[in-house]
Amino acid sequence: MKNLIFFALASVVSAHTIFQKVSVNGVEQGQLKGVRASDSDYPITNVNDAAFACNKDIKHTDSTVISIPAGAKVGAWWGHVIGGKQGANDPDHPIAASHKGPIQYYLAKVDNAATAGTTGLQWFKVAQDGLSNGKWAVDTMIANGGWHYFNMPTCVAPGDYLLRVELIALHSASAQGGAQFYMECAQIRVSGSGTNKGSNFVSFPGAYKANDPGIQLSIYDTTGKPYMGGKAYSIPGPAPLTCAAGQDGGSGSTPAPQQPAPEPEAPAAGAALYAQCGGATWTGPTTCAQGTCKVSSEHYSQCVP
Repeated sequence: MKNLIFFALASVVSAHTIFQKVSVNGVEQGQLKGVRASDSDYPITNVNDAAFACNKDIKHTDSTVISIPAGAKVGAWWGHVIGGKQGANDPDHPIAASHKGPIQYYLAKVDNAATAGTTGLQWFKVAQDGLSNGKWAVDTMIANGGWHYFNMPTCVAPGDYLLRVELIALHSASAQGGAQFYMECAQIRVSGSGTNKGSNFVSFPGAYKANDPGIQLSIYDTTGKPYMGGKAYSIPGPAPLTCAAGQDGGSGSTPAPQQPAPEPEAPAAGAALYAQCGGATWTGPTTCAQGTCKVSSEHYSQCVP
């Protein structure tokens, strides 16, 4: 077992990744547009690193602030190095297949996303994707050529935010300090008329402990395969934001008209695509009008195609 893990680690010692592009409702925003990225594809392994919010040695910045309507489908694109592949034939783009783990998304409210600093911010999680039916979020990202998607909650209040995109590689996480954290931040401006300004706030560093159950663990089963032998995986950090009744402001850039709220859908209709459909404290619909209900954690499930 130990030999299997050692071999996997030795073969992918530098198979790392960088988040470097955003899409909004299928429209790509351009390479490094609005994304603060480093030239280094190396991870942070200390959860108390001072640069844990948005990474260190940031070399790529510009003044772009990406417009995202509340409710939009947002994509984050990862590449092995800046630009994507490292050479013409790169088996480790967007990341080595051994680097299994979750991907999650946080927001921090700022006055001006283009110029805001990254220290002292309060972050709240808006989406996460972990392990479901033996498939990790990283597996999904690799299958999508580097893209991973989430739905911006429809109730998020408009304004400027930093969007923190985080991938955790768990292939060597059985030892404390072995988990690899990859993160960058994007400069965004949410539009709409939502009213939710976040909940379950955390700080970076400070949100995680090195021995959290989703950070220090072995993801390998008894055959050496990285699927935890069917066990559940607990994604670190707080539960994602959920939109309560009366907080939805619509997903457009124009405020919703002042009129009586429509009658809620009958439960049989199911949740919309990319909407929440389950979780430990979820009281809404548990079926999907489109797609299937995918479990991300005990606190969050989402309708996906």
